[in-house]
Amino acid sequence: MHLPVLFNESLDYLITDPRGVYVDCTLGGGGHFAGIMARTAGEALAVGIDQDAEALVRVRAKVGESDRVILVQGNFRNLRSLLANLSLNAVDGILIDLGVSSFQLDEEERGFSYHHEARLDMRMDSGLDTSAWDLVNRWPEEKLTQIIRNYGEERFAGRIARAIAAARERGPLDTTLQLVEVIRRCVPASYRREGHPARRTFQALRIAVNRELEALEQVLPQGVGLLKPGGRFCIISFHSLEDRMVKDFFAREARSCLCSGKQPVCTCDHKATLKVLTRKPIVPSEEEISTNNRARSAKLRVAEKLKF
Repeated sequence: MHLPVLFNESLDYLITDPRGVYVDCTLGGGGHFAGIMARTAGEALAVGIDQDAEALVRVRAKVGESDRVILVQGNFRNLRSLLANLSLNAVDGILIDLGVSSFQLDEEERGFSYHHEARLDMRMDSGLDTSAWDLVNRWPEEKLTQIIRNYGEERFAGRIARAIAAARERGPLDTTLQLVEVIRRCVPASYRREGHPARRTFQALRIAVNRELEALEQVLPQGVGLLKPGGRFCIISFHSLEDRMVKDFFAREARSCLCSGKQPVCTCDHKATLKVLTRKPIVPSEEEISTNNRARSAKLRVAEKLKF
Protein backbone atom coordinates (compact mmCIF):
# COMPACT_ATOMS: atom_id res chain seq x y z
CA MET A 1 0.00 0.00 0.00
CA HIS A 2 1.49 3.35 -1.04
CA LEU A 3 1.53 6.42 1.21
CA PRO A 4 -1.24 9.02 0.90
CA VAL A 5 -0.73 11.73 -1.69
CA LEU A 6 1.83 14.39 -0.68
CA PHE A 7 2.20 12.65 2.67
CA ASN A 8 5.44 14.16 3.92
CA GLU A 9 4.86 17.56 2.37
CA SER A 10 1.44 18.02 3.97
CA LEU A 11 2.57 16.85 7.43
CA ASP A 12 5.71 19.01 7.29
CA TYR A 13 3.49 22.06 6.89
CA LEU A 14 0.63 20.95 9.13
CA ILE A 15 2.37 20.11 12.40
CA THR A 16 3.74 23.09 14.30
CA ASP A 17 3.26 21.89 17.89
CA PRO A 18 3.69 18.19 18.78
CA ARG A 19 1.15 18.64 21.58
CA GLY A 20 -1.35 20.56 19.49
CA VAL A 21 -4.82 19.76 18.21
CA TYR A 22 -5.04 18.57 14.59
CA VAL A 23 -8.07 17.80 12.46
CA ASP A 24 -8.00 15.47 9.46
CA CYS A 25 -11.28 16.29 7.70
CA THR A 26 -11.07 13.41 5.20
CA LEU A 27 -9.90 10.22 6.87
CA GLY A 28 -10.10 7.94 3.82
CA GLY A 29 -7.70 5.09 4.52
CA GLY A 30 -6.25 6.84 7.57
CA GLY A 31 -2.77 7.38 6.16
CA HIS A 32 -2.49 11.09 6.90
CA PHE A 33 -4.21 10.57 10.26
CA ALA A 34 -1.76 7.85 11.30
CA GLY A 35 1.03 10.13 10.12
CA ILE A 36 -0.14 12.90 12.44
CA MET A 37 -0.11 10.48 15.36
CA ALA A 38 3.34 9.16 14.46
CA ARG A 39 4.87 12.60 13.90
CA THR A 40 3.61 13.79 17.30
CA ALA A 41 4.41 10.53 19.13
CA GLY A 42 0.78 10.32 20.20
CA GLU A 43 1.07 13.57 22.20
CA ALA A 44 -1.25 15.58 19.95
CA LEU A 45 -5.03 15.38 20.05
CA ALA A 46 -5.95 13.98 16.64
CA VAL A 47 -9.51 14.41 15.38
CA GLY A 48 -10.52 12.44 12.30
CA ILE A 49 -13.67 13.17 10.30
CA ASP A 50 -15.21 11.34 7.38
CA GLN A 51 -18.72 11.12 5.96
CA ASP A 52 -18.14 7.48 5.02
CA ALA A 53 -18.92 5.21 7.98
CA GLU A 54 -16.71 2.49 6.49
CA ALA A 55 -13.71 4.83 6.67
CA LEU A 56 -14.19 5.24 10.42
CA VAL A 57 -14.30 1.47 10.92
CA ARG A 58 -11.18 1.04 8.80
CA VAL A 59 -9.21 3.75 10.60
CA ARG A 60 -10.32 2.69 14.07
CA ALA A 61 -8.94 -0.78 13.35
CA LYS A 62 -5.68 0.76 12.13
CA VAL A 63 -4.98 3.23 14.96
CA GLY A 64 -6.74 1.56 17.89
CA GLU A 65 -8.32 3.26 20.88
CA SER A 66 -6.70 6.20 22.69
CA ASP A 67 -7.76 9.25 24.66
CA ARG A 68 -5.74 11.29 22.14
CA VAL A 69 -7.80 10.04 19.19
CA ILE A 70 -11.33 11.11 18.28
CA LEU A 71 -13.12 9.77 15.20
CA VAL A 72 -16.34 11.40 14.03
CA GLN A 73 -18.71 10.63 11.18
CA GLY A 74 -19.79 13.78 9.36
CA ASN A 75 -19.23 16.06 6.41
CA PHE A 76 -16.54 18.69 6.78
CA ARG A 77 -19.05 21.27 5.53
CA ASN A 78 -20.24 21.15 9.17
CA LEU A 79 -16.75 21.43 10.66
CA ARG A 80 -17.56 24.09 13.24
CA SER A 81 -20.52 22.24 14.70
CA LEU A 82 -18.73 18.87 14.61
CA LEU A 83 -15.88 20.31 16.67
CA ALA A 84 -18.24 22.24 18.95
CA ASN A 85 -19.84 18.92 19.85
CA LEU A 86 -16.38 17.90 21.08
CA SER A 87 -15.98 21.17 23.03
CA LEU A 88 -13.26 22.28 20.59
CA ASN A 89 -13.29 25.84 19.29
CA ALA A 90 -9.61 26.33 18.41
CA VAL A 91 -7.13 23.98 16.70
CA ASP A 92 -3.51 24.06 15.56
CA GLY A 93 -3.96 22.55 12.14
CA ILE A 94 -6.59 21.43 9.64
CA LEU A 95 -5.93 19.03 6.76
CA ILE A 96 -8.38 18.39 3.92
CA ASP A 97 -7.55 15.85 1.21
CA LEU A 98 -10.27 16.44 -1.36
CA GLY A 99 -11.71 13.96 -3.81
CA VAL A 100 -12.51 10.26 -3.66
CA SER A 101 -10.31 7.97 -1.57
CA SER A 102 -8.41 5.04 -3.05
CA PHE A 103 -10.51 2.70 -0.90
CA GLN A 104 -13.73 4.03 -2.41
CA LEU A 105 -12.34 3.69 -5.93
CA ASP A 106 -11.25 0.14 -5.21
CA GLU A 107 -14.59 -0.88 -3.71
CA GLU A 108 -16.26 -1.85 -6.98
CA GLU A 109 -19.79 -1.90 -5.55
CA ARG A 110 -19.59 1.82 -4.72
CA GLY A 111 -19.80 2.69 -8.42
CA PHE A 112 -16.96 5.24 -8.49
CA SER A 113 -14.85 3.36 -11.01
CA TYR A 114 -15.37 3.29 -14.76
CA HIS A 115 -13.32 0.09 -14.96
CA HIS A 116 -15.71 -2.20 -13.03
CA GLU A 117 -19.36 -3.17 -13.31
CA ALA A 118 -21.48 -1.80 -10.46
CA ARG A 119 -24.72 0.05 -9.90
CA LEU A 120 -24.38 3.76 -10.56
CA ASP A 121 -23.99 5.13 -7.04
CA MET A 122 -20.94 7.32 -6.25
CA ARG A 123 -22.23 8.43 -2.83
CA MET A 124 -19.43 8.99 -0.32
CA ASP A 125 -22.11 8.91 2.37
CA SER A 126 -24.50 6.05 1.70
CA GLY A 127 -27.20 7.99 3.54
CA LEU A 128 -27.45 10.63 0.81
CA ASP A 129 -30.79 10.68 -1.02
CA THR A 130 -29.39 11.23 -4.51
CA SER A 131 -27.02 8.86 -6.32
CA ALA A 132 -25.39 8.96 -9.74
CA TRP A 133 -28.24 6.78 -10.98
CA ASP A 134 -30.69 9.58 -10.24
CA LEU A 135 -28.60 12.16 -12.09
CA VAL A 136 -28.04 9.98 -15.15
CA ASN A 137 -31.63 8.79 -15.44
CA ARG A 138 -33.66 11.76 -14.19
CA TRP A 139 -31.81 15.01 -14.70
CA PRO A 140 -32.67 17.07 -17.83
CA GLU A 141 -30.20 16.89 -20.67
CA GLU A 142 -29.36 20.58 -20.25
CA LYS A 143 -28.44 20.10 -16.60
CA LEU A 144 -26.32 17.06 -17.39
CA THR A 145 -24.48 19.06 -20.03
CA GLN A 146 -23.80 21.80 -17.52
CA ILE A 147 -22.36 19.59 -14.78
CA ILE A 148 -20.30 17.45 -17.17
CA ARG A 149 -18.86 20.60 -18.76
CA ASN A 150 -18.29 22.53 -15.52
CA TYR A 151 -17.30 19.79 -13.09
CA GLY A 152 -15.63 17.46 -15.54
CA GLU A 153 -14.18 20.12 -17.86
CA GLU A 154 -15.30 17.77 -20.63
CA ARG A 155 -15.18 19.28 -24.12
CA PHE A 156 -17.73 16.76 -25.43
CA ALA A 157 -20.20 17.43 -22.60
CA GLY A 158 -23.11 18.28 -24.90
CA ARG A 159 -22.57 15.21 -27.06
CA ILE A 160 -22.33 12.94 -24.00
CA ALA A 161 -25.44 14.39 -22.37
CA ARG A 162 -27.42 13.93 -25.61
CA ALA A 163 -26.26 10.32 -25.85
CA ILE A 164 -27.29 9.65 -22.24
CA ALA A 165 -30.72 11.20 -22.81
CA ALA A 166 -31.23 9.10 -25.94
CA ALA A 167 -30.05 5.87 -24.29
CA ARG A 168 -32.30 6.20 -21.24
CA GLU A 169 -35.32 6.52 -23.53
CA ARG A 170 -34.78 2.84 -24.29
CA GLY A 171 -34.51 1.95 -20.61
CA PRO A 172 -32.66 3.11 -17.49
CA LEU A 173 -28.89 3.16 -17.36
CA ASP A 174 -28.32 1.12 -14.22
CA THR A 175 -24.62 0.34 -14.15
CA THR A 176 -21.25 1.98 -14.55
CA LEU A 177 -20.28 -0.02 -17.62
CA GLN A 178 -23.59 0.73 -19.33
CA LEU A 179 -22.78 4.42 -18.95
CA VAL A 180 -19.20 3.88 -20.09
CA GLU A 181 -20.42 2.22 -23.28
CA VAL A 182 -22.79 5.12 -24.05
CA ILE A 183 -19.92 7.57 -23.63
CA ARG A 184 -17.45 5.46 -25.60
CA ARG A 185 -19.78 5.24 -28.59
CA CYS A 186 -20.55 8.95 -28.79
CA VAL A 187 -17.06 10.47 -28.65
CA PRO A 188 -14.54 10.48 -31.51
CA ALA A 189 -12.10 7.60 -31.81
CA SER A 190 -9.21 10.06 -31.51
CA TYR A 191 -10.54 11.16 -28.11
CA ARG A 192 -10.73 7.56 -26.90
CA ARG A 193 -7.02 7.22 -27.62
CA GLU A 194 -6.19 10.18 -25.34
CA GLY A 195 -7.28 8.33 -22.19
CA HIS A 196 -10.40 6.74 -20.78
CA PRO A 197 -13.33 8.58 -22.40
CA ALA A 198 -15.53 8.33 -19.28
CA ARG A 199 -13.03 9.73 -16.78
CA ARG A 200 -14.19 13.33 -16.84
CA THR A 201 -17.90 12.44 -16.87
CA PHE A 202 -17.51 10.14 -13.87
CA GLN A 203 -15.61 12.88 -12.04
CA ALA A 204 -18.37 15.37 -12.77
CA LEU A 205 -21.12 13.04 -11.57
CA ARG A 206 -19.23 12.25 -8.36
CA ILE A 207 -18.72 15.94 -7.59
CA ALA A 208 -22.40 16.68 -8.25
CA VAL A 209 -23.71 13.74 -6.21
CA ASN A 210 -21.63 14.65 -3.17
CA ARG A 211 -21.94 18.42 -3.64
CA GLU A 212 -18.20 18.63 -3.18
CA LEU A 213 -17.61 22.20 -4.36
CA GLU A 214 -20.41 23.48 -2.14
CA ALA A 215 -18.88 21.68 0.86
CA LEU A 216 -15.46 23.20 0.11
CA GLU A 217 -16.92 26.69 -0.17
CA GLN A 218 -18.62 26.26 3.20
CA VAL A 219 -15.64 24.83 5.09
CA LEU A 220 -13.06 27.44 4.08
CA PRO A 221 -14.27 30.31 6.32
CA GLN A 222 -15.03 27.86 9.12
CA GLY A 223 -11.48 26.57 9.02
CA VAL A 224 -10.00 30.06 9.30
CA GLY A 225 -12.23 30.83 12.25
CA LEU A 226 -11.21 27.65 14.07
CA LEU A 227 -7.45 28.00 13.68
CA LYS A 228 -5.35 29.33 16.53
CA PRO A 229 -2.91 32.12 15.65
CA GLY A 230 -0.04 30.41 13.88
CA GLY A 231 -2.21 27.41 13.00
CA ARG A 232 -2.00 25.92 9.52
CA PHE A 233 -4.71 25.19 6.93
CA CYS A 234 -3.51 22.51 4.46
CA ILE A 235 -5.67 21.55 1.48
CA ILE A 236 -4.88 18.95 -1.17
CA SER A 237 -7.01 19.24 -4.32
CA PHE A 238 -7.23 17.16 -7.50
CA HIS A 239 -9.47 19.34 -9.66
CA SER A 240 -8.79 22.75 -11.16
CA LEU A 241 -12.05 24.19 -9.82
CA GLU A 242 -11.20 23.08 -6.27
CA ASP A 243 -7.67 24.43 -6.54
CA ARG A 244 -8.92 27.76 -7.87
CA MET A 245 -11.40 28.09 -5.00
CA VAL A 246 -8.68 27.44 -2.43
CA LYS A 247 -6.18 29.74 -4.15
CA ASP A 248 -8.67 32.61 -4.43
CA PHE A 249 -9.92 32.21 -0.85
CA PHE A 250 -6.42 32.16 0.61
CA ALA A 251 -5.44 35.19 -1.49
CA ARG A 252 -8.52 37.10 -0.36
CA GLU A 253 -7.93 36.33 3.30
CA ALA A 254 -4.29 37.42 2.98
CA ARG A 255 -5.31 40.92 1.87
CA SER A 256 -5.83 43.74 4.34
CA CYS A 257 -8.25 45.58 2.04
CA LEU A 258 -10.70 44.41 -0.62
CA CYS A 259 -11.72 47.84 -1.89
CA SER A 260 -11.28 48.86 -5.49
CA GLY A 261 -7.92 50.42 -6.21
CA LYS A 262 -9.77 53.53 -7.37
CA GLN A 263 -11.05 54.26 -3.85
CA PRO A 264 -8.90 56.80 -1.96
CA VAL A 265 -9.99 55.47 1.44
CA CYS A 266 -10.73 51.90 2.57
CA THR A 267 -14.38 51.33 3.42
CA CYS A 268 -14.53 47.53 3.45
CA ASP A 269 -13.24 46.99 7.01
CA HIS A 270 -11.69 43.71 5.87
CA LYS A 271 -8.69 42.56 7.87
CA ALA A 272 -6.18 39.99 6.69
CA THR A 273 -6.50 36.69 8.56
CA LEU A 274 -4.05 34.47 6.70
CA LYS A 275 -0.50 34.36 5.40
CA VAL A 276 -0.13 32.19 2.30
CA LEU A 277 2.83 29.84 2.72
CA THR A 278 2.73 28.28 -0.75
CA ARG A 279 3.09 30.95 -3.44
CA LYS A 280 2.76 28.10 -5.93
CA PRO A 281 1.06 24.84 -5.05
CA ILE A 282 3.18 21.91 -3.92
CA VAL A 283 2.87 19.05 -6.43
CA PRO A 284 3.96 15.40 -6.25
CA SER A 285 7.44 14.41 -7.33
CA GLU A 286 7.96 12.32 -10.43
CA GLU A 287 8.91 9.47 -8.10
CA GLU A 288 5.58 9.68 -6.25
CA ILE A 289 3.60 9.79 -9.49
CA SER A 290 5.49 6.76 -10.80
CA THR A 291 4.39 4.73 -7.77
CA ASN A 292 0.90 6.23 -7.47
CA ASN A 293 -0.61 7.46 -10.73
CA ARG A 294 -3.64 8.85 -8.86
CA ALA A 295 -1.34 11.52 -7.41
CA ARG A 296 -0.63 13.11 -10.80
CA SER A 297 -3.13 15.97 -10.48
CA ALA A 298 -2.71 16.65 -6.75
CA LYS A 299 -1.89 20.17 -5.52
CA LEU A 300 -1.22 21.23 -1.93
CA ARG A 301 -1.85 24.78 -0.78
CA VAL A 302 -1.11 25.98 2.75
CA ALA A 303 -1.96 29.12 4.69
CA GLU A 304 -1.17 30.16 8.27
CA LYS A 305 -3.47 32.05 10.64
CA LEU A 306 -2.01 35.46 11.38
CA LYS A 307 -0.99 36.38 14.90
CA PHE A 308 -2.66 39.60 15.95
